[in-house]
Amino acid sequence: MDRFTLAFDRASQVLITLQKALQLSEVSDLERDGAIQRFEYTFEALWKAGRHFLREYAGLDVASPKEVIRSCREVGLLTLDETKHALEMAQDRNLTSHTYDPTIAEDIFKRLGGRALLMEKWLNQMKDKTLK
Repeated sequence: MDRFTLAFDRASQVLITLQKALQLSEVSDLERDGAIQRFEYTFEALWKAGRHFLREYAGLDVASPKEVIRSCREVGLLTLDETKHALEMAQDRNLTSHTYDPTIAEDIFKRLGGRALLMEKWLNQMKDKTLK
């Protein structure tokens, strides 16, 4: 298996764990924090899948999450609006992994549903482009 396929499969699998966490109706602080942790590792897996996609299918070598997001826009994986939201998602990931503030955690948790939808769309776009 090539590196993109491995990274894509990993990102797809961890996205499912995030989606499951978001199906809970009433969440405790512990469940909220667990969902945020799932968001963090799903975002990591996703941007790395994007990096491998860009290397293998677009001939681009970019290294950081924000560079990957911008480059995915350039190759047509993300729209301008989706790129803006993906960059905000990268900021959310940075906020959650480097500090803990209950107010920030609650705000980010409220955005996770939309973040998961964007991640799913981004993965589907990569899959569609590799099938062409």
